[in-house]
Amino acid sequence: MTRPAAVPECHKDCVPSYPQPSLKFLGGQLRASEKSEDPFMPEKKTIERAHEDARAGKAPTTQAGEFVREEIHHIRQGKHGARNTKQAIAIGLSKARRAGVKLGPDPSGKTTKATKRKPSAKRSRAVSGVLKREGRSAASKRSLSRQARSSARTRGKKGLRQAAAKAARTKGSFALSRNKRKS
Repeated sequence: MTRPAAVPECHKDCVPSYPQPSLKFLGGQLRASEKSEDPFMPEKKTIERAHEDARAGKAPTTQAGEFVREEIHHIRQGKHGARNTKQAIAIGLSKARRAGVKLGPDPSGKTTKATKRKPSAKRSRAVSGVLKREGRSAASKRSLSRQARSSARTRGKKGLRQAAAKAARTKGSFALSRNKRKS
């Protein structure tokens, strides 16, 4: 693509000047090269959605789901990758914990307590670089559904029944009235 010729001085006020986004093609991915855009900090919209969920009295896991959703979106956009779907979910949950969502501890037991300590810049850069080299298939529809099925299997039939009963109990009035209309 060639750059347009410079606009003559007499036509400067006629031509609208749109800001041109600076894009780079790195490692097979097209990415915006803005330094202020950190893929490892939650976006304002995500935090607002989580606060709305908290105000509505929804469970902490529902609030954390907003951060996981954002993480999946980042991977699909190409901001960074993930080794597998579990890692993508773990990154989202970690963001949620740092944002103040009252989630339980990491079940793997690798982290012993909630930490407010900021990691060193060197480590942060290293992690960013590694994630950018990872694949993007962790956020595909296929791998997400595979992850959902496998986690449902570990719960067992009783757990699935309880989850379905709770979903029916806690469904909002709008959704309940919509379902009545369906049947």
